[in-house]
Amino acid sequence: MDYRYLGNSGLKISEIIYGNWLTHASQVDDDTASKSIHAALDAGISSFDTADAYANTAAEVVLGDALKGERRESLEIFTKVYWPTGPRGKNDTGLSRKHIMESINGSLTRLGTDYVDLYQAHRFDYETPIEETMQAFADIVRQGKALYIGVSEWNADQIRAGHKLARELGFQLVSNQPQYNLLWRVIEQEVVPTSEELGLSQIVFSPIAQGILTGKYLPGQPAPEGSRATDEKGGKDMIARWMRDDILTAVQGLKPIADELGLTQAQLAVAWVLQNPNIAGAIVGASRPEQIASNAAAAGVKLEDSVLAQIESVIGGLAETDPTLTQSPATRVA
Repeated sequence: MDYRYLGNSGLKISEIIYGNWLTHASQVDDDTASKSIHAALDAGISSFDTADAYANTAAEVVLGDALKGERRESLEIFTKVYWPTGPRGKNDTGLSRKHIMESINGSLTRLGTDYVDLYQAHRFDYETPIEETMQAFADIVRQGKALYIGVSEWNADQIRAGHKLARELGFQLVSNQPQYNLLWRVIEQEVVPTSEELGLSQIVFSPIAQGILTGKYLPGQPAPEGSRATDEKGGKDMIARWMRDDILTAVQGLKPIADELGLTQAQLAVAWVLQNPNIAGAIVGASRPEQIASNAAAAGVKLEDSVLAQIESVIGGLAETDPTLTQSPATRVA
């Protein structure tokens, strides 16, 4: 495993980050989830990403239970706040001081830790003054409940505004967590240059486009049984935009490139993401422990310019690059 600094901070995180969105406490049983987490540790992964909203707080419990007994100082634990939790009452969502303060305490209890390494605004809240949000984050840092603060899916202007307030309040934003992969590159034009200027890294999710870039979905054929594209609980809806024959055909064109390098298509996709110097880490999930070691093998892979050009010739024309698609809900979801 290779490690990278997170933004301009002195914190190092693993290039491959284990995330438990959509899996823990929902798609896989707790025993399998625990085995997957320990497989991640065995692979050298030290960074773990979750959120209070995942499985309505239950995913944090699963992660916390699985990490009991591990040396806390050797781990980097990330969680987030914004989306509705609990009974979804009027103040159970957003980035108000009330919700943030109650949420960090709940997350720490569920994770079984005194602090998180990175606490992230899961989306931008248009209904709460950003000054209120950043002051709450500053207080959490001073209380020692979070060591660093990040955001998720904020656009360039929002990152700039948050960064300015953070500096004034005596802390810094160190990261943004956007979706990023070969097919979804909306951060490249505005978010990445702004982040590089201000000293933030990207921690990206869906580096294999929720399974599309593995090559397991074939054009003109039904999705494999048990795959995310057949998950009626939400996975099917999330992956639907990429279940097009032109995309699936192009993805099959990546197989010869991966084979030549001795990589799986998933490894190639993750390695491609990590070639961007503003990316500190790529978040991968797993429904089975054996998937972890395979994904972790993408760490440290160097893709030559000629390989990157080949990949671009196969897939580039299908990539979404519109920066306006980096956005948060206009109103809070309750």
